[in-house]
Amino acid sequence: MFKGLGGLGDMSKMVKAAKDMQDRMQQLQEDMDKLTVTGESGAGLVKATATAKGELTGLEIDPSIFQPTEKEVVEDLILAAIKDAQRRAQDKMQSEMARITQELGLPADMKLPF
Repeated sequence: MFKGLGGLGDMSKMVKAAKDMQDRMQQLQEDMDKLTVTGESGAGLVKATATAKGELTGLEIDPSIFQPTEKEVVEDLILAAIKDAQRRAQDKMQSEMARITQELGLPADMKLPF
């Protein structure tokens, strides 16, 4: 009479797994806001700090590079440091996402929502 209800146990496991995944993703997003990476250029003369989500939070410039004739070089170094920080942030986010998908038993190439 209630044939097929045996699968309800599997359904509740799937719902619980989805809830666990949602909770882990929310925690990961919060962690990525707190985690920072630093990119640099010019052998460390310019350093840019960003959250793991890629949001720029700081910029440090060695005063030795401030010469009026070197304005374009300084601008290039700043851009390079920012791009390096953003690349590192993206790499960190991808490695964290891969770790979570693996822990959840999902395929390694699965793209999660963010």
